[in-house]
Amino acid sequence: MYSLNKILQNIASQNNLNLIEAKPLSGGDINEIFLLKCEEESFVVKLNDATKFPGMFKAEANGLQLLRNSQSFRIPEVIATDHIENTSYLLMVFLPEGNKTRNFWHHFASNLAKLHQVSQPYFGLDHDNYIGSLPQQNVKWNTASEFYISQRLEPQFKMALQHGFSFKNLDSFYKNISEEIPDEPSSLIHGDLWGGNYMVSTQGESILIDPAVAYASREMDIGMMQLFGGFSEEVFVYYNSIFPLKPNWEDRLPLWQLYYLLVHLNLFGSGYLRRVKSVVSKHS
Repeated sequence: MYSLNKILQNIASQNNLNLIEAKPLSGGDINEIFLLKCEEESFVVKLNDATKFPGMFKAEANGLQLLRNSQSFRIPEVIATDHIENTSYLLMVFLPEGNKTRNFWHHFASNLAKLHQVSQPYFGLDHDNYIGSLPQQNVKWNTASEFYISQRLEPQFKMALQHGFSFKNLDSFYKNISEEIPDEPSSLIHGDLWGGNYMVSTQGESILIDPAVAYASREMDIGMMQLFGGFSEEVFVYYNSIFPLKPNWEDRLPLWQLYYLLVHLNLFGSGYLRRVKSVVSKHS
């Protein structure tokens, strides 16, 4: 069995890099993250268990490429994704962090509007991916409501039931929210846009990391941005001046936040149950 140092050395060798040293970076519960200082330049590598999270890094690489293709935010360049024995890895160019400029939030809003203007004639994606450590389905549907209910809410409610959490009146809840969700074209969304998934470059640019992309309602990103904070109110004002949201968007935010609350319920337990039940009962 390979040691961690041997794995990192092999990753460098596989990608024709001359490794000088490797340093751990702060990561989450799922992945180990390292800064690889090489003769060529510096890189970030994420490692995880290939058996526990099959296809996670390939899906993440695909998501990062879709975000790069939008020519909106700055996105880390993926060098490679592969595995060594039972360890999967995702190798990216390292982007050092800097400080926000005076117009940072204005530019963030402009980039987000540009990202959300990338569309497809369907809601979904051509592959499944992950949100955190949970699988995320992306079967294509014709409407935002069909996609959101069948591919986002239903799998999470099913998982919650397996964890011992039960909910009443879901059929009426689905019917009611399907009538509330606006009919507009799909948008390419980041999909997990909380405050920990953006960075600031040394030039003051906004960088997005750790995507859970799909073509979905753009209000999902807006909802997640407002769920746990970390974004200036300026973003939403600027965004609406560039790419106005449909009327009553603020009233719909709890509907989109429900998905992320369910994810947290399934990952972290009952601390999120009250908020989930509140949204369901309000719309049942």
